[in-house]
Amino acid sequence: MSTDASAGLSPQEFIDQRPMGRRQRLIVKVGLLAMVAEGLDTSIAAFVYPRIKDDWGVDGGAVTVTVTLSVLAMIVGGVAAGPLADRYGRKVVTLAGIATFGLGTAAMGFTDGIGLFAGLRTLACLGLGAVLPTVMALVADWMPAGRRVQMVALAFAGVTAGTAVGGILASVLISSAGWPTLLVICGIVPLLLIPVIGRVVPESVGVLAARKRPREELRGALAAVLVDEDLSRVDWEQSVERKRSRPGPKAVLSRGFFLTTVLLWLCFFLGQGVAFVIITYLPELAENGGLAESKAAVSVAAFGWGGLIGQLSVSFVLKRFDRFRVLAALWALTAVGLGAAALAAGQFVALLVTAFLLGLCLPAATSVLQATAAVAYPSSARATGVSWANSVGKVGPLFGGLLGGIMVDAGWSLATVLLVLAAPVTLALLATLALHACRQQQDESYTPAPRPLPGLVSGQS
Repeated sequence: MSTDASAGLSPQEFIDQRPMGRRQRLIVKVGLLAMVAEGLDTSIAAFVYPRIKDDWGVDGGAVTVTVTLSVLAMIVGGVAAGPLADRYGRKVVTLAGIATFGLGTAAMGFTDGIGLFAGLRTLACLGLGAVLPTVMALVADWMPAGRRVQMVALAFAGVTAGTAVGGILASVLISSAGWPTLLVICGIVPLLLIPVIGRVVPESVGVLAARKRPREELRGALAAVLVDEDLSRVDWEQSVERKRSRPGPKAVLSRGFFLTTVLLWLCFFLGQGVAFVIITYLPELAENGGLAESKAAVSVAAFGWGGLIGQLSVSFVLKRFDRFRVLAALWALTAVGLGAAALAAGQFVALLVTAFLLGLCLPAATSVLQATAAVAYPSSARATGVSWANSVGKVGPLFGGLLGGIMVDAGWSLATVLLVLAAPVTLALLATLALHACRQQQDESYTPAPRPLPGLVSGQS
């Protein structure tokens, strides 16, 4: 007797067992565009701050306060967005976040003083902090299990692409049209995504089920994504995940996930902190070592373009290789690259090459971390897990900026600073190995036991 293996599956199990379809690929593309908008709006302020200092006579202290408030707002936005997305829906929080940072950024272009500018930037960053984790969770929810890690990593690559686009737009628009025009354009662009997301991306069936929405609404969301599939075989009574009904914050910090959470937070913190030190202090340290300002800037650009290529490439590597092994390899290569860059610190061509290679590895590791966080928790806690990990990661640049400033003020050479940075990267490698070791134990504790499928009899096929 032949039996359909998909009979009696929950909606999420049904998604996991189907091949990736056209609508799911479109959801990934929309997620990628949302991340481009995120990277664009995050990066452009760095090009505007020097201009407002000149135009408004603002001192460096006021700009520092604005930057600090912005980072804190992104952390707060991320911490709040995850639990809200798990409880009320990823889609509604994503749309609210995009509207907040888009309108806030556009409005910054009409300000004429640092007070209002700082307030609007803080508001925009609240939205920015909310969008990244909710988009990652939404993409993960709709991907089949075998492609989930790869597709989340691919969507996240849009952040680096947006940063690169922001630099290009700034170089063109600020000189020709002024920085207010740059802000208005970069604020309007994300708003164009709102109707696209509203039409293309349905709310997660897991969230709809948890909110006890009518069966017809769950069926409509699933049918919109899995076109031409026979949904009569879905067991809608299994919509809500069993044994995983804890609220997001409690699940993320529960005994079964606590070690995973701490190790993920440590990796996010260390990875983003190291990247911030490289991007922020490489030009100054290279100039102190005798390189011309233009060559130092090119080295940073090489790191950025390496990061874009690395993040796009690693999503395809994840299709074939285990995420923990890929992440461990990237940390190891980053540590080796830091040592090589230290040896090449006084030679422009060698520094350029090693900066590019570091860019290939370190930002790619961040991409793998996003995907790892997205699959580390049950769907009911996914947005909280991703958002809180990202919020802890944003604390890394605060400490990295402080540590980098201390090293620069102490007169340390570029080679010495690069060698020092190898230590936190090595610690991130050890944390990744520990994550790999505890994965099986966590899966065994929190994965429901397999249940027999209706009509399936031992020995029949």
